Amino acid sequence: MNAPVSIPGLGKQRGGVFYLHGEDHFRKDLALRALVEAHLDPATKDFNFDPIRGGETDAETLASVIATPPMMAEWRVIVVRDVEGLANSKHAREVLLNVAKSPPPGLALILSCAVPAGSKAKFYTELARSAQSVEFRAITDADVPGWLMKRAREEHDVEIEVDAARALGVAIGTNLGVLSQELEKLSDFIGERDTITVDDVAAAGTKLPTQDRWRWFDLVGERKFEEARIGIPILLGQGDSGVSLAIGLASHFLRLGIALEQGAGGLEAVLPFHQKFLAKRVAAQCRGWSIPEVDRALAGLLDVDRLLKASPHTDEHFLESWLLGLRVQAEAA
Repeated sequence: MNAPVSIPGLGKQRGGVFYLHGEDHFRKDLALRALVEAHLDPATKDFNFDPIRGGETDAETLASVIATPPMMAEWRVIVVRDVEGLANSKHAREVLLNVAKSPPPGLALILSCAVPAGSKAKFYTELARSAQSVEFRAITDADVPGWLMKRAREEHDVEIEVDAARALGVAIGTNLGVLSQELEKLSDFIGERDTITVDDVAAAGTKLPTQDRWRWFDLVGERKFEEARIGIPILLGQGDSGVSLAIGLASHFLRLGIALEQGAGGLEAVLPFHQKFLAKRVAAQCRGWSIPEVDRALAGLLDVDRLLKASPHTDEHFLESWLLGLRVQAEAA
């Protein structure tokens, strides 16, 4: 007997049509494999497992495979990758929508799709409505540290320090496949120890940024304005833009404002899942701020964003001016 399905957004239902879509191919593929393992009997795999690619099959073949019942097992498992490759065929669309609305007994049809950018085709909307559907949106930069910490615990039974997770995310980006490989390498690198540190990340061969953008946001939140000012040209030299830094700062100050008004618990409640670890850190920083100061900082960032997009002056000039304004206000207070 296969284990129940346990994938966020799908509950524990088994069988039927599963529609996995979105830009995050890594998590989408993990969910696909979990669904296969939950339904497929390894002893009868040769009879009951059909992997198909949408761009390499036709509607008649697809309909025939779907109509074939399981042999000597509870489930027949069909995986269709690149569903978008079938979207141009009216017959193929009808086959998939009909089976999604009324799947035959014993079928586990797993559809993997990356909806083409800008597509307004009703097919994808109807498929999401009719099937058991989960969207895997691309993870953001801000989600990467939390994702790394969660995966380190669940997959490798180790902890990765917040600063180490942030540094790894800044160095590699949002490619979860590459991040997963690096995390596996680091878990082997630390041997019997149970915590991955920033020094481990550097020693394992990852080229760390001179200035970590997340640590830079913390410097501002901790009111270490001079240290933050020194870091601006370093961040810009590493490839950050003034606009991206202004947006990141605005997010940070919005968190500070929520923590001031609602405390760490209130902030944690509204943060996205992979960012909830920030609540305690931000709550500690907010003790040095008042609501009027946060409001002024946000208003100043709005001006910075406008000027960055319209003025010939450098990004460094506007960010530094904004920081110096905060410093003057703090000293006056």
